Amino acid sequence: MKGKDRKQEKSIFTKSIHAGEDRARYADSITTPIVQSSTYTFKDSREIEAYTKNAKKRYEYGRYGNPTEKVAERRLAELDGAEEALMFSSGMMAITTTILALVQSGDHIVITDDCYGRTLEFCRTYLKRFGIECTIVPFGDYEAFDASIKKNTRFIFSESPTNPYLNVFDMVKFKQIGEKHKVITIIDSTFATPYNQRPLEYGIDLVIHSGTKYLGGHNDILAGVLLGKKELVNKVRELHKSMGGVIDAHCCYLLLRGLKTFPLRVKTQNENALKIAEYLENHPKIERAYYPFLKSHAHYNIARTQMKGGGGVVTFTIKGDLDAAKRFMDSLEMIYIAPSLGGVETLITHPATVTYYRYTREQRYELGIVDNLFRLAVGIEDVEDIIADLERGFAKI
Repeated sequence: MKGKDRKQEKSIFTKSIHAGEDRARYADSITTPIVQSSTYTFKDSREIEAYTKNAKKRYEYGRYGNPTEKVAERRLAELDGAEEALMFSSGMMAITTTILALVQSGDHIVITDDCYGRTLEFCRTYLKRFGIECTIVPFGDYEAFDASIKKNTRFIFSESPTNPYLNVFDMVKFKQIGEKHKVITIIDSTFATPYNQRPLEYGIDLVIHSGTKYLGGHNDILAGVLLGKKELVNKVRELHKSMGGVIDAHCCYLLLRGLKTFPLRVKTQNENALKIAEYLENHPKIERAYYPFLKSHAHYNIARTQMKGGGGVVTFTIKGDLDAAKRFMDSLEMIYIAPSLGGVETLITHPATVTYYRYTREQRYELGIVDNLFRLAVGIEDVEDIIADLERGFAKI
């Protein structure tokens, strides 16, 4: 490839390190500085007028923007191929603020039933207080999705891959449904990441990530980001100023640091997860393994066509009851028992006892959260060490 062309289209590995940064930085620092300030001064009245009347580019108050935050937004926008990005204090703040900014009383939205539990809870329970109707449709039932859209539907929302069964939504069909009914399309792409899939390239209007997970990558921050068309993102930005769910400068610094190794980490997690999924699928003590790049997965063909990698999460059910599940989990030595994902450490969670502990067994089973279900968030350790630890657990079943 010619140097000129190469300059125009840089690799995601290069963008993760350099995108969004100005060449010249304070004190010639190689890293983007942390601007730890809640407010910014004006030199005189003329500068105030230049800002308020002539829209001069500058900062005023931390809730409306921070220099470190802006670098993070620009980098994430380049990684996802977005016109605009907007940072939040968490992934859920990104989801709830986006939803509230795009609807008003009397509106209707459609969401799939395999979305994150808190997202479903917000749409199903809290939106009713504002007079907003929510229809929840079965994931993958595109006919039901299409039929559920009404004249007052403002947007359709899904997640891909989903938690915990890693179902993959067909982006082409999702966009076609949105275009047919002239509604906004939104995808929570946290599990996929911009490395494995960029929904905006399929024409999806808005993408949301929990930056807490793969983007930060070290289990040490909370962050969220909305990406997509400038007009829509800026509409959400106006509400964001009032909601106040801002991300602080130090958190943005840590996010930028994590992003520099983001594609390296996800590439390794893809490779590790696929090897572990194949190992689990053939293990005598495994009932079933779920991973988008396994041929046995319901959405294998879609995943292989529309995704670069299957991601870093593997879900599986063991052959055994709740007591067996606890023995397996308690016997692990290297793998941490923890509810998150996307970091460099391998984590395992048992949804029945961690996430759905308030549910009755019958309620859990209706949602597919069975007693012997586990979600493994694969890290970047040597894959053989991860497998050896799993074997240690299986020996106790």
